[in-house]
Amino acid sequence: MFAFILRRLLQSVLVMLTVALVSFGLFRYIGDPVNNMVGQEATMAEREALRESLGLNEPVPVQFFRFVANAAQGEFGVSYRMARPVADVIAERLPATLELALISGFGALALGIALGVYTALRRDGWLSHAIMGLSLVGVSLPTFLIGILLIYVFAVELKVLPAFGRGEVVDLGWWTTGLLTTSGLKSLIMPAITLGLYQLTLIMRLVRAEMLEVLRTDYIKFARARGLTDRAVHFGHALKNTLLPVITITGLQIGSIIAFAIITETVFQWPGVGLLFITAVQFVDIPVMAAYLVLIALIFVVINLIVDLLYFVVDPRLRVQRSGRGQ
Repeated sequence: MFAFILRRLLQSVLVMLTVALVSFGLFRYIGDPVNNMVGQEATMAEREALRESLGLNEPVPVQFFRFVANAAQGEFGVSYRMARPVADVIAERLPATLELALISGFGALALGIALGVYTALRRDGWLSHAIMGLSLVGVSLPTFLIGILLIYVFAVELKVLPAFGRGEVVDLGWWTTGLLTTSGLKSLIMPAITLGLYQLTLIMRLVRAEMLEVLRTDYIKFARARGLTDRAVHFGHALKNTLLPVITITGLQIGSIIAFAIITETVFQWPGVGLLFITAVQFVDIPVMAAYLVLIALIFVVINLIVDLLYFVVDPRLRVQRSGRGQ
C-alpha cells in the first residue's frame, strides 16, 4: 500500500512538473510581460530595469526553477490587469467555484445513482422509460443552451430565480459563502442544475448499465438461490459491485465540473475562477492564466489520487493482487 501511494505521488509530481512547464512557456513566450506592465511612454532604460528586476535576463532553466519554486508556494506574480497578487485574486474567487462544483457534483452523484438503480430494477416500467427518455436531453443539449433556457423560464417568465450573480454572501474568515443566505441559495439553483445535468445523466446511465450487467452474473443467482431478500441482493451485493466504475467516472467528472465550469460561470456571470480565466484571456493576463492552469491540473491530480486509493477500499481483489506481487 505504501509503495502504491509513493508511486502515485511520484507520477503526480511528474504531471505537475509537465503542467508547470506548459504554464512557464505560456508565461515566458506568449507576449512580452514588460510591454504589458509599462506604458508606451516608458524608456528603454526603464524597460531594461524592469526586465532585470523580474529576472527575465536570467537563463531559461533558472527562470523555470524559480517559477516552479514560486508556484509550489502559491506565488504566481502580479495580475497585469488588476495589479494585485494573483494568489489573492484566485483565493477570492475560488470559494464560489468550489461551492458551485460541489453542490452540482454531489447532486448529480446522489440523483444519478438513485435513478440508475431504479431504472435498472424497474427497467420495463413507464417511469423508467420516461426517465431514460428525459436523460437524452441532458446528454444532447449543450450546457450554455440549458443555462439560457433556465434563465428564460425561471428568471424572465416566472421571475422566481435571479438570472445572474451569486447573491448575498457571508464572510466566514477567508471563506465567503452564499449557502447561508436566501438570495445566495436561490442564485445557486440554476447554475448548479446547468453544471450538473450532464454529469447526472452520465452517472445514471453508467449505474443502470453496470447494475443490469451485475444482476446477470452467477454470484447474484447464487445469492438468490440462498434465499436472500431482493433488498439484500440488490443493495448488499449488486450495488456494491456496481460502484467501482462509478467511482472512476465520478472522480474524473468532479474534476471536469471544476475545470469546465467556465461556460456555466460565463452564462450566469458567476464570480468564480472560470469567469476570472475568461476575463484574463480577453486581457491577455498571463499570470492569471498560468495560475489557473496549474490550479486545475492540481485538482485533477489530487482527485485521481483519491480515486486510486478508493479502489483499494471498494475492491478487495486489488489488495489481493498487490499482496500477491509483493510475495
